[in-house]
Formats: sequence, C-alpha cells, structure tokens
Amino acid sequence: MTTPTARQEAGAHLRPRAHFTPTGTWMNDPNGLVLHEGTYHLFFQTNPLGLEWGNMSWGHATSPDLLTWTEQDIALRFTQEEAIFSGSVVVDHDNTSGLGEDGRAPLVALYTSHYLEASPRHGTQAQSVAWSTDSGRTWQTHPGNPVLDRGSSDFRDPKVFWHEGRGAWIMVAVEAMDHQVVIYASPDLLTWEHLSTFGPVGSTAGAWECPDLFRLPVRGEPGAEAWVLVVSVGDGGPAGGSGTMYVVGDFDGTTFTAREGETGQWLDVGPDHYAAVSFDNTGERRVMIGWASNWAYAVRTPTPTWRSSMSLARDVHLARSRDGQLRLHQRPVLPEADDVLQRRFTTPAGTTRTATVTTEAGQDPLVIRVDTVGGRLRLDRSRCGDASFDPRFVPVVEAALPEHGVDVDVLVVVDGCVVEVYALDGELALTAQVFPAAALTRVTVTEVAPAV
Repeated sequence: MTTPTARQEAGAHLRPRAHFTPTGTWMNDPNGLVLHEGTYHLFFQTNPLGLEWGNMSWGHATSPDLLTWTEQDIALRFTQEEAIFSGSVVVDHDNTSGLGEDGRAPLVALYTSHYLEASPRHGTQAQSVAWSTDSGRTWQTHPGNPVLDRGSSDFRDPKVFWHEGRGAWIMVAVEAMDHQVVIYASPDLLTWEHLSTFGPVGSTAGAWECPDLFRLPVRGEPGAEAWVLVVSVGDGGPAGGSGTMYVVGDFDGTTFTAREGETGQWLDVGPDHYAAVSFDNTGERRVMIGWASNWAYAVRTPTPTWRSSMSLARDVHLARSRDGQLRLHQRPVLPEADDVLQRRFTTPAGTTRTATVTTEAGQDPLVIRVDTVGGRLRLDRSRCGDASFDPRFVPVVEAALPEHGVDVDVLVVVDGCVVEVYALDGELALTAQVFPAAALTRVTVTEVAPAV
C-alpha cells in the first residue's frame, strides 16, 4: 500500500490502494514471492534510481494479508558488473544449502545475474544465490556465484521449488529466445544437474520469460491432479504486446509433458498481466501475483511519480470446463474496505449487460459488456481518460467467454488505475490499466435490448 503522504502527490487518484505500487520508482516483474513466519514477501524488479527500466535490482515489500503492503529497503542492488534480474525465493526448511544459522531456516534467493560491460562475463546470463537469516531484511550473496552458468546470453528467471518425490530442489528457467523451459535439480540449491527441456509450444511471438511449475488437485474430482507450467511471453499476447500463458500437463520429477490437446492457454486475456508467478511455502494454497502492465507501453504510462502496479493476489485452482479440458480458475484476494470499488452482477443466458464505470461526475466512462448470446466479453477503455499516450495502448479488448449459452457471473474490481474483471468463477480473467482524470467511483449495470 502507498504511504499516507503519497495521497497528496500528483495523480494520486491513479495510485491503487490494494494493488502494490512502488513509492517512487520503476517496477516490473514480481520476484521471490514467499510466505515466511506469517509475512508475505514480494520482491520485484525495480530501478532504484528512476522511473524507467534500468539499473535492475530487487525491491522488497511485505504484507500480513496480501492487501496492505509496506515497501522495504532494496534487497539486492545492481553493481557496475551485474544487474539483478528475475528469480525466486524458497524457505530452506532442512538447511540443505548449509546457509542457515543457529537452527534458523534461511531464505534462499535464486536470481539471474545479467553481466554488464565491466564484467569479464559480459554478454551472458547465469543463475546466482543470495540468502537471508533475518527474515529477508538483509541479504548476502554467495561467494561461489554464479552457481549455474550455461554460457548463454538469454538464460534467466529461475523458479525453484522442493519436489518431494525426487527429494530434491527443482528449478525451471528459460532459454528466452529459443522458447524453451529448461529444468534442473539440486540437493542443496548450489549444485545443479540438467534434467530436461520443454518447448516450444503455444505462443512464440516474443521471448519466453518468468516460468513457474506447480501441482494442483482437480476440483470436484477426488484424487485427480495435474501440473501447470506457466510461461510469460514478451509479445503476441491476447490483447497485443506481452501476456502470460499456461500449459496443463504432468511432471514426473524429471520431465514435463503437456496433456493431449494442450497447446497453451492465456492466464489473463487482458492487455496488462505479465510475469505471474506463485508464492513458495503456502502449503496446499496456490497464490499468484502478476505485473499489471505491458511491455508494449510500460515505460510511457502516465503516472507522474511512480510506474507500474502489481495485480491483486489470486488464489488459483484447476477445474474442468464444459468441453472437458482442465483450466485454471482465479479468485482475487479482495479488501473488505469501501475504498476499492467492487461490483458483482450476473448476465442471464440469452441477454447482454453492460457495466459502466465512471467518476463521481459521470465522466471518463469505462464500459464492460457481457454478451451471452455471442459469447463475448468486451472492455472499452477508449474514453476512460488518457488512452492516447502510446499507439500500442489498445483501447478496446474483446475475449471469447469460455462457455456460451449460460448465465455469466462477473466481478469487476477498480482500484486506482487498475481494473480486474473475472467471469465464470474466474475461468476468465481480464486485467487492464486506465488513466482517468479523477477517481472512478460509480458502477451502473444495464441490460442491453436485443437487436430487432
């Protein structure tokens, strides 16, 4: 959450209250999501020196509830030789790394070292380790870094988890320009063995980044489960520009295999949802957060004193659609306070309804249209404030509803400059940024008369 003084800043009405935003810097991918001793930690890509991408480092924020965020000091800072790119954090409960102290399980970060011109490794990316024994307040980098180097220029974004069946740590990372996920195993987070490679599949229009791999039970099918591989794509997303894709399959501790017919689905069909990854150490609960922006125009979004927001945290589960396919469903963690606009409504089968969101004065309309006859959901942000700051800022977004001819439940959440729309129990999610001249505070739902 923003600091109290930030409410008096220029463009304060655009700053969300429940979606995390940095106090006064650039931000992109979420990193190192972890629950530790009752506190949620969100690390993130940031430029500590400005509002544009560069000097990449790990920022840090904490929350007791995934809604109220406190920004902390920079966790991992860039140097003249090394930029700190994306990665993950795990709780090393059994101290397999040997980095714990006084019986305390360390937090261990695996991140990408992007080597700069001053480094003898210039032009390459490799995976490095840092650890904390004081609940993430301070970090030490490992003297043996990098711990995993393929000699590649585009090997990045390690996501690490413990695999009980194998009795080892598993890392998924990407060879970004080859559109491949590479899978490694380690007994101690320091020595890594290559196991397998997956891809390409689905969208390959842009670089692959920020993978994640996790197992979920299938809701309504006792004993059934599947694995979900998440990959973000830098271009070719569902609404243009970047997006986040997932594939349902199986993982045997060595190899990920897509289920028959699985070619990749979009985690969010909106224009502003990227690099979504899940928290470590949450038990049976699987919670994800994404970056609520788009590489096509992220550096030009019109927020004068900060840049970018995260999505709401989302609980995810697997359920079977009417077509028999397994699909992720997402449910946002919602604030109970009245200062975040929320509206639920249902569009009965055979009808069309619109939700129009405006300022208190009825201006800057954002229109969400749900058409159960044509099976379409449409978000029109063309008249909602500044929509012309960049030509790749798509004014109208349309998506097919996963099911036709049924009642469609819809949840709309508006928080500053971020709008999230969920339909059909979260089988469809759509995230979009808007930049109205004043706060959006009113929602009017109307039924559209059928065409004569």
